[in-house]
Amino acid sequence: MTAADLGDLTLEYDIHGEGEPLVLIMGLATQMIAWSQPFVDRLVGHGYQVIRFDNRDIGMSSKTQGRPPSRKDVMRSFAGGRFSPSDYVLSDMADDTARLLDHLDLPSAHIVGASMGGMIAQELAINHPEKVRSLTSIMSTTGNRRYGRVAPSLVPDLRKTMLAPPARSKPEIIERGVLAMRQIAGPHYSEPDVRAMVVEAAERSTDVVGRVRQLLAINASPDRTAGLHGVTAPTLVIHGMLDRLVSMSGGIATAKAIPGSRLLLFPDMAHDIPIPRRDEIADAIHTNAQRAATS
Repeated sequence: MTAADLGDLTLEYDIHGEGEPLVLIMGLATQMIAWSQPFVDRLVGHGYQVIRFDNRDIGMSSKTQGRPPSRKDVMRSFAGGRFSPSDYVLSDMADDTARLLDHLDLPSAHIVGASMGGMIAQELAINHPEKVRSLTSIMSTTGNRRYGRVAPSLVPDLRKTMLAPPARSKPEIIERGVLAMRQIAGPHYSEPDVRAMVVEAAERSTDVVGRVRQLLAINASPDRTAGLHGVTAPTLVIHGMLDRLVSMSGGIATAKAIPGSRLLLFPDMAHDIPIPRRDEIADAIHTNAQRAATS
């Protein structure tokens, strides 16, 4: 792993394999290592140079300086629009991705994003279309608040993790991380695998403020639907039918918004990439990327 110095911030990244570049963008409060090595290896096996990176304010990438967001800021952010206090928005994070590609001397790449990473990937396709060979948006949504809503049954659980006061110690960070993953995962949840990833993440960084800043960025960002109508990159939308964090309607709305997109729904997937579906999802990403070669 190494850091890309982009001037006003640094992004930690790693590269696996050789071939056409493919960038993986992870979601809210989640480091790049959440893209599991077997998943990365599957994509490498398809002939891609796979690039993972930590978004700003997470993992080993730059942290925003200044006053940390308060609970009042978080609650205000859910009102949306001009009422949302935020240091940046998702389009800024898409610009980060574009700048990372420039740093790596890559004019374009296949772009894959999960959850918030899918939102960033969408922004990249809208604002930097020349950099996106193909687009895969996983368990994400358009920013239209009518779609992809959190299931009411999940809200009490989120108050114990995402909306709770910051954890005070590394063991607490680890236990809360494991709990958070369990809350949103589907029936194929594997605690040993999740715990190993969360422990590794805690070794890389114990910052607990960045996740809040990223949440504010999501809430402050506008609806992307109109912009998605103009996306021309071959697009695949993947969503779990059991997703309670970003409901399936978010994936359906994304697929409807992007002309020519393809929608892949899994009945046994929630807000995770389940191990039994991991190879199938990687293969679907490869199939979509091949559409760019023939379009």
